[in-house]
Amino acid sequence: MTTTEAERATIRILLADDHALVRRGVRLILDGEPDLTVVAEAGDGAEAVDTALAEQPDLVILDIAMPRLTGLQAARELSRLRPELRILMLTMYDNEQYFFEALKAGAAGYVLKSVADRDLIEACRSAMRDEPFLYPGAINALIRNYLDHKDGCGDAHARTLTGREEEILKLVAEGHTSKEIADVLVISPRTVERHRANLLHKLGLKDRLELTRYAIRAGLIEA
Repeated sequence: MTTTEAERATIRILLADDHALVRRGVRLILDGEPDLTVVAEAGDGAEAVDTALAEQPDLVILDIAMPRLTGLQAARELSRLRPELRILMLTMYDNEQYFFEALKAGAAGYVLKSVADRDLIEACRSAMRDEPFLYPGAINALIRNYLDHKDGCGDAHARTLTGREEEILKLVAEGHTSKEIADVLVISPRTVERHRANLLHKLGLKDRLELTRYAIRAGLIEA
């Protein structure tokens, strides 16, 4: 194989996680493989989007809970801007709702950090073959979701959040006021309040404290 062919065979990866120690450990796993190389890193979701557009990697690995943009938000943006880009979610959260949101956002796989040393390399290669990579719990979740919808239960779908609702939930859970959220998102405080009310209704929650707990469970913010 010529040098050019070898370079073409190497999967170029962007790694995004807001913890430098995690990035270092994951990079060691990936760079130890002859066909995988980390060409860039990012410390938050917004930086991941900018870096992916600048570096043009083949694959992006996104942590879910990151500042500025979450991994899900970054995945949606990258799927829109670079639909050919492969995306993997790497997370500590074994969370069904988060898993389904990741699939909707365009992710080709969902890998738990607790078993990254076992699963991540195969997940990268599967993604590049256009094959989904799912951990065992995710497969069970898919089966349950199929059976629920087959029986006419739409609860999982009804609880799905829009991108804007997710943004507002994250900001509310971080303690921002309606005016602060309105300023960040360039919308009116009244619109923020309407979204907040819709979130409470959709998720079956009572107040801001329960929204915060929900956001932590979903991995949008850290406890």
